[in-house]
Amino acid sequence: MTNFSKNIPRLYLIKISKWFNMVMPIMLLFYKSNGLGSYELFVLKAIYSVAVVVMEIPSGWMADVWGRKKTLILGSILGSLGFLIYSFSYEFWAFVAAEIVLGIGLSFISGADSALLYDSLKADNKADKYTREEGRITSAGNFAEAIAGIVSGLLVYFSLRTPFYFQFGVAALAIPAALTLIEPKVHAVEHVHSIRKLVMNIKNTLVSNTNLRVAILLSALTGTATLTFAWLVQPFFVAIGLPEELFGIFWTALNLSVGISSVFAYKVELFLGKRRSVLIVILLLSFGYFLAGISISYYGFVFLFLFYLVRGLATPIFKNYINQYTDSEVRATMLSVRNFIIRMAFAGIGPLLGWITDNVSLNKAFLLAGIIYIVAATAVSLPWLRTKKEV
Repeated sequence: MTNFSKNIPRLYLIKISKWFNMVMPIMLLFYKSNGLGSYELFVLKAIYSVAVVVMEIPSGWMADVWGRKKTLILGSILGSLGFLIYSFSYEFWAFVAAEIVLGIGLSFISGADSALLYDSLKADNKADKYTREEGRITSAGNFAEAIAGIVSGLLVYFSLRTPFYFQFGVAALAIPAALTLIEPKVHAVEHVHSIRKLVMNIKNTLVSNTNLRVAILLSALTGTATLTFAWLVQPFFVAIGLPEELFGIFWTALNLSVGISSVFAYKVELFLGKRRSVLIVILLLSFGYFLAGISISYYGFVFLFLFYLVRGLATPIFKNYINQYTDSEVRATMLSVRNFIIRMAFAGIGPLLGWITDNVSLNKAFLLAGIIYIVAATAVSLPWLRTKKEV
């Protein structure tokens, strides 16, 4: 009898190789050294998001039909290639090419990794452990990102390009991990083998399943909020005059807080219940935006940490709601719908916030993003917030 729990350490390695990101803490500094600014940063990340969007749902469909293992292998290869391109690029359009390759690579991993985790646990009759394992893997990713921040701070002493060389090697570690995964058998009633049928299947599922629709939209909006906040942190560092060599240290501390809270996410959700968990996450993330926006100073770090602690709770809890309300044969597709919405939303709001940061104020960018999140998340989650019973 196959023991699918062997997939878990390999999924940890894939997560770590993706999240041990030595370049993210210094991206704004790197772009500035190549004549770019905050606006270009957000434009490039919007292009990355569009690349993810273009392939997100098709890649989820391929994961369900072709196999999660195969898509994870392809995503790992492309993720390595993207950083190789970055390592030898010096101008905007070359960075665009790198972001497109990285975006497509991510689309083949996102959704497929969580789907493989859930179905591996389900095959071993441990599906009830998903939130715990997703939280631990997320935590491992955040701890990896935190350690990467320290390493990044050391590598920039050589040059701002050195972290990119090392990043290529780290990203490549995902390839052997993906190659050795064991694919659980998915008991599908009927696989969807055409794009038209895929679109109809998604539409019918979301229309008929209110809980799944709410879970996907709420998780996606929250994912957009946390992604947007992460890219506002570096302009925050610049605005308060944080020394360049400390970027990685503070980035590390923020991601350690995410890693710690992710470990306890399943316990928090069990204690609070669904309705209160949703409400508290929405309110605290919104307050994190507002309070950081009015405290562009070293005191504002308190509110950055508040946001990151809640971020660590939100991701595994909200992803688990999606898994609870979807079937195995379309699990990767539905998780990809979530990621599709995140990237689509970020592609729309990111350049606007970048322009506001450069031309109006960072304060206004934080406040606008916070208002958009609290209004949208509250509206989407009303079916759950209106009732006192768990759904």
